[in-house]
Amino acid sequence: MPSLLSRLLSCLIVAALCAATGFDDRCVAEEGEAFFADHLQPFLQKYCIGCHSGEEPKADFALDTYHDTAALRRDRDQWSTVVEYIEAGIMPPAAKPQPTADEVAVVSAWVNGQLARIGAGAQRDPGRVTIRRLNRAEYNNTIRDLIGIDVQPADEFPSDDVGYGFDNIGDVLSLPPLLMEKYLAAAEKIADEAIALRWPPEPVKHKFAGRRLSSGAGSQKTGQARRLGEEGEAYIEMRFALAGDYILRCRAYAEQAGDEPVRMALCVDGKKAETFEVQGTKAEPAVYEKRIEVARGVQRVAAAFLNDFVDPDNPDPAQRDRNLVVESLEIEGPFLTAEQIPAPHRRIIFRQPTGSEDEDPCAREILTRLASRAYRRPAASDEVEALAQLVRVARENGDSFEAGIQLGLQAILVSPHFLFRVELDADTSAEAPVHTLDDYQLASRLSYFLWSSMPDDELFRLAAEGALSRPENLATQVKRMLADPKSRALVRNFAGQWLQLRNLDLAAPDRSRFKKFDEKLRAAMKQETELFFENIVREDRSVLDFLDADYTFVNERLAKHYGINGVSGDEFRRITLDDRRRGGVLTQASILTITSNPTRTSPVKRGKWIMEQILGTPPPPPPPGVAELEQVALFGSLREKIEQHRENPSCAVCHERMDPLGFALENFNAVGAWRDTELFVKIDASGTMPGGQTFEGPADFRALLKSKPEVFARCLTRKLLTYALGRGLEAYDAQAVAEITKRLQAEDYKFSTLVTEVVGSEPFRMRRAQGVTQ
Repeated sequence: MPSLLSRLLSCLIVAALCAATGFDDRCVAEEGEAFFADHLQPFLQKYCIGCHSGEEPKADFALDTYHDTAALRRDRDQWSTVVEYIEAGIMPPAAKPQPTADEVAVVSAWVNGQLARIGAGAQRDPGRVTIRRLNRAEYNNTIRDLIGIDVQPADEFPSDDVGYGFDNIGDVLSLPPLLMEKYLAAAEKIADEAIALRWPPEPVKHKFAGRRLSSGAGSQKTGQARRLGEEGEAYIEMRFALAGDYILRCRAYAEQAGDEPVRMALCVDGKKAETFEVQGTKAEPAVYEKRIEVARGVQRVAAAFLNDFVDPDNPDPAQRDRNLVVESLEIEGPFLTAEQIPAPHRRIIFRQPTGSEDEDPCAREILTRLASRAYRRPAASDEVEALAQLVRVARENGDSFEAGIQLGLQAILVSPHFLFRVELDADTSAEAPVHTLDDYQLASRLSYFLWSSMPDDELFRLAAEGALSRPENLATQVKRMLADPKSRALVRNFAGQWLQLRNLDLAAPDRSRFKKFDEKLRAAMKQETELFFENIVREDRSVLDFLDADYTFVNERLAKHYGINGVSGDEFRRITLDDRRRGGVLTQASILTITSNPTRTSPVKRGKWIMEQILGTPPPPPPPGVAELEQVALFGSLREKIEQHRENPSCAVCHERMDPLGFALENFNAVGAWRDTELFVKIDASGTMPGGQTFEGPADFRALLKSKPEVFARCLTRKLLTYALGRGLEAYDAQAVAEITKRLQAEDYKFSTLVTEVVGSEPFRMRRAQGVTQ
């Protein structure tokens, strides 16, 4: 019998000859059946069927039911998983006979070739994305880029549901009644802030009695006033809708003591605007004021007591305690001129009517541009007419032209065309089951993928010219958009969910055990991983840096946590890692903390995280009725306890794969600090990978992961494609994943290659037509 490699080569040659002579299907079928009988079935019989057969096969997947290539192709999803598990060395289990590298290479290549032929010669199915509501991050970013105000209205919305690991999946982004109410309230608030109904506005006075002001522990209420008995502030946090000049007034008096008068400062957001010597008395309080420029947004306005004095033994009771008493704090403004119209107002109302006869065409011009940008496509004439009618109604009711535009803006912001990313079929004929996205739809997919926001002027221009879909233009735009600061959305929203970094905000390490853990360290952990991901994007580095790298980003707080010397200050900087303890995201404190329990490490959680996020081979859910480790009476070290736990046959299958991966990181405690021992026992971070390779610690483990780059590349490709499409991947996406991964490998795993290939793939550029089933 010829060798497996020679047989596979023969298959490929014959297939190529058959394709050239027009007998492709018949020839491939003959060669396929021969390979299936001569090689695949013996392979399955030797390594797989012992567990995956009979009435109760492992993982509910029987392989003894496949007798020809047609059956294999029908279950392409399952067979894609089979190939992945064999390639990753997860199957067969370590205790079972293992295939050679040649056997794995031949079988996986042949199966992948068979699966790739599904639909070959016909148009591939690019899938269909459910109409997608803007999630909270997308809504906030779109308002920012559409209106020019950064108010974060979606922070008040209910949390978005998550599907396939991401919160931008169309199938799970529902529209509950509460959210619709929030949309209406947000539209009114945004329109109010964006458009000034009267300009310049009349200054308004906001007066707060002293008792209503917040302050520290050394204060007390006295009637309507507030006495500051020690240095500190009496303050109010007020939201300033407009930037401009404001007058701050404080009515106060002093309770004098010592050899200097009471000193008070009026402050905005911690910065002193003016300092006063307070001479007012209880009988005759004085008013102290300062005109100051205040920025837009929430600001803390305060009266600060600067020079406390206490002399309890002074024979004169009036000289024992110096205090400041604040009767009221007043804010008046803004004081603006006609030339200080806010930028959002100018952006929207870019043209003013010259008279009543010019109002309607002016309104239509304003609303056409606004609606076209908001709907992310040219607004139809009937859509603009409906909006213009709102302006007419407002004018007929005596409101200003600006009030009418404000009403039109509110209508735009609650329109389904704004709230949802709608992709309509360009060709509805039965002969066109698959459509190429039009350039406006493609612009939206691209911008929400990389920026979590609407397209900018450059994308709109290319879409209007019908030029965006050209491959060379798409590649250019990907490069430009990744270099734009708005691509930080990819860090926050893709990396934050792929790496599960968002869970760090919820992590609750036991403070009695990990006394050095605090909020500053939590923030530093998160920033390290975000900067690391962003650096790979900005410098277009290899995605394999996620597995292992000789650099990271730290500030003084995190460096001390890691035992790294020579770093001072709160500013983060890139450092070279001199030893092999750390490298890549696996050994960053953020990941190590979210994969731990509050009181100890969890090799199981860490192993599961690696399987899901790095290898792309998630374990099945635990069987019902299996107790948690803490609920079982087990003894010895953590490793010994887990080994006892997996003696349960129903647990062993998954834990044999997960646990060694987690133990590779056991030198890092539950908050990511290095340790050599636990309870005076030397840490054992050695293990055996599912494929039989052994490692002695985190450095060896990372090297093993990096030795099979195609496994991680395929996993990351799937994650990024899922995020880019806003839907879960299906079996018909397997070929696109394979092509992207192959191209990524050919280009040294550069991050830009991954993004460019995702954007250029058929699932991203195309969609299945309405009513067509797969």
